[in-house]
Amino acid sequence: MSPGIEAGIVGVGETPFKTRRTDVNYPELVQRATLDALAMAEMTMDDIDAVVYAMAPTEFAGVSDIDKWVVGAIGAANKPWMRVHLGGATGGAAAAAGHLHVRSGLYENVLVVGGDKVAETPDAQFILNLIWDPFFERGMGLNTITMAALQTVRHMDRYGTTTAQLDQVSQRAWRRALRNPNAHLKGDLPIEQVRDAPVVSWPLRRYDCCPRSTGAAAVVMSSERVIDERKLPAAWIAGSGASGNTVFIGDRAIPKTENEYADWPELRVAAEHAYRQAGITDPASEIDVVECYAPFSINEISGVEALGLREPGEGGPAIERGEFDPGGDVEFNPSGGTLCANPIAVTGLVRTCDAALQILDRAGDFQVHDARRAVCTAVGGSFQFQTCMVLDRERPKGNS
Repeated sequence: MSPGIEAGIVGVGETPFKTRRTDVNYPELVQRATLDALAMAEMTMDDIDAVVYAMAPTEFAGVSDIDKWVVGAIGAANKPWMRVHLGGATGGAAAAAGHLHVRSGLYENVLVVGGDKVAETPDAQFILNLIWDPFFERGMGLNTITMAALQTVRHMDRYGTTTAQLDQVSQRAWRRALRNPNAHLKGDLPIEQVRDAPVVSWPLRRYDCCPRSTGAAAVVMSSERVIDERKLPAAWIAGSGASGNTVFIGDRAIPKTENEYADWPELRVAAEHAYRQAGITDPASEIDVVECYAPFSINEISGVEALGLREPGEGGPAIERGEFDPGGDVEFNPSGGTLCANPIAVTGLVRTCDAALQILDRAGDFQVHDARRAVCTAVGGSFQFQTCMVLDRERPKGNS
C-alpha cells in the first residue's frame, strides 16, 4: 500500500442481535447503530463526509435494494454513498472501503454502516443456495452448511481434528457470549448437550452452526488530522488485506497444495497483506485479541491456523487445551463471535466493531486486559472471499 493519510476508528455502534426485531423497522434499526457510533465519536451527520453501506443479499429482508430506505433515516442525503456487497464478507469489505476513503485524502470522516433482518425470509438457505452454479454444483445439495461440513471432514482427514474439539469451540463460544450484552445466543452449555445435539450435516451439529440474526452495526473512521485536532481516542488501522478465489469448491479442494480446502488459504493471504502493512512478523506473540468471522466451529480451528497463531493441524488441540481462552496469549472471539450472532450483511462489520472496542477499552465485560493490537476478519461466498484488518493503539509509523 502506498503511503497515505492514516485513519482510525473513533466511534462504534451496535444493536443487540436477535432472531427478530418487531419493535423497529429496517431504517430505524440502522439509525440506532448510526446514532450510537456518532455519539461515541462526538459527532453528528454534519461531520460525516461520506457513507459506505454494508448490505448483502436484500432478499433476506424481502425488499430489493433495501439500503435506499436508509439514506433519509440516518441523515445522509446528498452525501457520497457507496454500497458494498460481498456476501458474508460484506461488513469486512465495507470497513476496508471506508479505510481507503479516508486514507486517500478525499474524506476526513466516513461512516461505515449496515444492517440485516435475516429472519424476514422464511428460508435463508434458499437464498444462500443461489451462490452455487446451477449446472455443476447446486444439484449436489451444496449450501453454506454442507460446504462447511466438507471443510470439516477434510480437516479431520488431514489433521486428525475431532468432534470433541468442535464441541469445545461451540461450548466456549456460548460461554464467552454471556459477557456480551449484544450476543444473540449465549449460555453455559453442558458439553453433553453440545455433543448430543441433532446432526445438521455430519459432522456438524446444532451448536456447530451460527444463527440467523437481526441487527445493525456502524463505525466512524476519521483521518489523523481530525483525531489529533479533536483529541479523539482511536483504534488506528495499521493494516488491511483481502483475498478472493473461485466460487467452485472443486477447484479449491486439491489436497496438499496451496488450494487445500481445509486450510482457508484465502484468509492466510488476506492476513499476510494486513500483517505486512502492520509490521507483524510473529502473529502469535504480536497480537492480543482476534475477532474472527467463524460461522461454524471448524472455522475457529481453521482461523487460528490461517492467521498464523498455530501451525496447520495444531488449531484443534490448542483450542482444546484452552490456549485462546481468557488469560491466554491471544484471546480468540471474546465476544462469542459469529457462532453467537450472525446478521449476515454486517457480521464482518461486527467483528470490526468488537475489535475496535477492545483497542478503545470499551468492550465492557468481555474486555481483554491491556489489548494493544487486535485483528478482525470476514468471510463470504463459498469461503472464497476473505478480509483481514489490524487495529492498534499506536498510530502507524507509515505503511509501505
